[in-house]
Amino acid sequence: MKILFAISILLSGFVPKAESSQTSRPNILFIIADDWSFPHAGIYGDKVARTPTFDRIGTEGAVFFNAFTAAPSCSPARAAVLTGKYPHQLESGGNLWSEWPAEFPTYVDLAEKNGYFVGSTRKGWGPGDFQVSGLSDNPAGKNFEDFDAFLTERPKDKPFVFWFGSHDPHRDYEANTGIKAGMRLEDVDVPGFLPDLACVRNDILDYYFEVERFDRECGNLIATLERIGELDNTVVVITSDNGMPFPRSKANLYDFGVKVPLAIRWPTKIRAGTKIESFVNLIDLAPSFLEAMGIPIPNMSGDSLWPLFAATQPGKAEVFLERERHANVRKGNLSYPVRAVRTDRYLYIRNMMPDRLPSGDPHVHQSVGQYGDVDNSITKFLIMQMQGKQNNGLDFFELSFGLRPEEELYDVVKDPYQLNNLAYSKKYSPVKEELREKLTNWMRETGDRRFSDPKSTYWDDLRYTPDYQMKDVDVRSEIEKYRIEPPLGKYSKTGIPCITLSSDDKQ
Repeated sequence: MKILFAISILLSGFVPKAESSQTSRPNILFIIADDWSFPHAGIYGDKVARTPTFDRIGTEGAVFFNAFTAAPSCSPARAAVLTGKYPHQLESGGNLWSEWPAEFPTYVDLAEKNGYFVGSTRKGWGPGDFQVSGLSDNPAGKNFEDFDAFLTERPKDKPFVFWFGSHDPHRDYEANTGIKAGMRLEDVDVPGFLPDLACVRNDILDYYFEVERFDRECGNLIATLERIGELDNTVVVITSDNGMPFPRSKANLYDFGVKVPLAIRWPTKIRAGTKIESFVNLIDLAPSFLEAMGIPIPNMSGDSLWPLFAATQPGKAEVFLERERHANVRKGNLSYPVRAVRTDRYLYIRNMMPDRLPSGDPHVHQSVGQYGDVDNSITKFLIMQMQGKQNNGLDFFELSFGLRPEEELYDVVKDPYQLNNLAYSKKYSPVKEELREKLTNWMRETGDRRFSDPKSTYWDDLRYTPDYQMKDVDVRSEIEKYRIEPPLGKYSKTGIPCITLSSDDKQ
C-alpha cells in the first residue's frame, strides 16, 4: 500500500521532502471565514475591501479565481471540507443544524492518527450536534481559546493541524461600522440582484467592515507563524464556507452564494504569484491536505490540488453544486433541494421542488423570520417592502423570495448577476441539454439519491437540532432602526431613516 501511494504521489507531480522526522512534515493552518463572497478582496480588484493578509497569501502563493463551496450553507459546506465528500454523500451532514455523520473520516482525524497535534478555535463544523454521534470534540478538532493556547500545548516534536473558524462576516452587523471606518457609500459596487439604495450600500459597507476584521485576524495568525519560524513549513489556506448573507446570495447556488475567495501559500511547493483559473471545489482541500502530510487518501470525491501547481494535469472545466435544507423555515421542516453545474460560460440549475418557496415561507415556521433562508437585515427588510413594485425595471422581491422554475440557465459572462433565465429559450436548448446531461451523470456517479428519486423527502425528515421558536418580524419598525450616519455623499440626507424608498435613495 505504501509503495502504491508513493508511486501515485510521484505521478501527480507532488514530491514531498525526503526528511523522515515528524517535524519535517508540513503544518496545516486552515482559516475559514463565515459568509464571505468572491470577489470581495483587494487581490481580486475590489475597490472597497482592504485585505492585505489574504492578498499577501495569494501573492506569495496561489490565488484562485474559480473556487466554489460545495453548498451555500455553513454545516454542509464545512462537513464537505472536512471529509472531501459532497454534502449529498454525507447523510444528515447535508443539512444545516444537523447531526454529525461520524462514520465518514475527516482529514483532521487522519492527521491525529498519524502523529499530528490537532485543534481548532471558534466556529468549527456546525452549527449542529456532534455529541449525539459520540464525539467529545468538534470534528474540526479539540477547541482551544486561541492559536497561542494551542501552540503552547503542542508537543515540540509534533507538526500541527489547526482550524481557525472566524464568525466574520456573519450577521448581525452593527449599523454604520463601515462608514465609521472610513469607507464610502459611493465606492460600493452593488450587485445587480440588489436594489441600489443608500441603505443597501450602507449594509454592504458593514459587511466589508467584518471582512476587514477577519483579514486582520488572519494577519495575527501569520505573524505568529513568522515569530516561531514555522511559516514556510506551513500550508496556509484562507477561504470561506459560503457567500455573503444577503438575498439571492447565501443559501443560493448563484455565484454570490457559492463562489468564494481562496488563497494557498506553501513556498516549497507553490511558486509565488500563481494564479489558478481552473475550477475547484472546497471538497478538494481534504485530499490536498492529506497528500501534503504524506497520509494515504481514503475514498473521497475531492481531488488533490497539487497537480495544478505542478502543471501535470489540466484543471477541471466545471464544478457541481448543491443544497438541501438550510434553516427550518417551511411548514413541515421542508428542504429546498437544488443541484447545479457551473462552467466558465454557463450556470445550469435544477430546482427539484419548484413548488416550494426558495427562501422559506412568508410567515415564520420556526426559525429566523419571514423568508428565513435569508438572514434578517435592512437589505432583506427593504426588499420585502418592495413586493408588487419594480425598481429600475427589476422585481427585486420576486428575485429574492418568489417561486423559481424547475430549470434555470444563465450566461455568466453576459449576465454576471444571473438575472436573465435562458432555460426556456429555444436558442439555448442545446446548451441546456448538454449541461442537464452533465449534471445528471454527476448525480448518478456520486450516488445522489435525487438521481433516482428527485423528490425524495430524506432531508426533510432529518432532525433539525435547535428547538427554539422565532416570531414574525415587524418589518417597518425594524427598518426604522437603521439610520445612516454622515458622510453620505450624493445618496441621501444626514440621518435618513431607511424606511424611505424615494428618489433621494437612488443612485
